[in-house]
Amino acid sequence: QVQLVESGGGLVQAGGSLRLSCAASGPTFSSYAMGWFRQAPGKEREFVAVISWSGANTYYADSVKGRFTISRDNAKNMVYLQMNDLKPEDTADYYCAAGPYYNNYREYDYWGRGTQVTVSS
Repeated sequence: QVQLVESGGGLVQAGGSLRLSCAASGPTFSSYAMGWFRQAPGKEREFVAVISWSGANTYYADSVKGRFTISRDNAKNMVYLQMNDLKPEDTADYYCAAGPYYNNYREYDYWGRGTQVTVSS
């Protein structure tokens, strides 16, 4: 069992940056890949980024590649999403999830409650 709590969301102007954090609890955290997903109002949840259990491998959605960076610190049970050059279309609720190294949200086992990111133009 893994419990996840996101933080770091907020309101930012276009071109700005935010760093999302995901605090995990549970003895098996380091055995899971960790993903970030987002969901805008009226839209399906979409993949943002995933990092392997060791942190050695990462994969990004094309829409965020080059702007967002996912990282993890297994010693602290933390996962991060550094978001730079934010755009209004990045506005969404952001969720971290524990599961397989995959980009389909349906494959993930554990979810946080999300943190809201709003980017103004």
